[in-house]
Amino acid sequence: MAALDRLFALAKSDTGQSARVASFLLAWWNGTDLGHFPIADLFGLDRSVADDITSVVRYLGRHPGAIYADSLGYRGDVMDLLHRWRDVGSEDAA
Repeated sequence: MAALDRLFALAKSDTGQSARVASFLLAWWNGTDLGHFPIADLFGLDRSVADDITSVVRYLGRHPGAIYADSLGYRGDVMDLLHRWRDVGSEDAA
């Protein structure tokens, strides 16, 4: 959860890494409609940020069945990212 907190905070900020992290989180939410996360984007991230992403991927891989950010309490954060990075209003994403 700490890794997700850091990733969502970074994705909501205005740094060079924000768009890459937002792409990762939104691809997890709905890659088909919101775009995928190119694995090579890890090369442009600070090591600590890449570590947080791999921690999330590791958690998802070990979890029995699909799990998404909303079931972990991050639905509002995803909606914020949709508005910021994909120009989708919360009513469009529901």
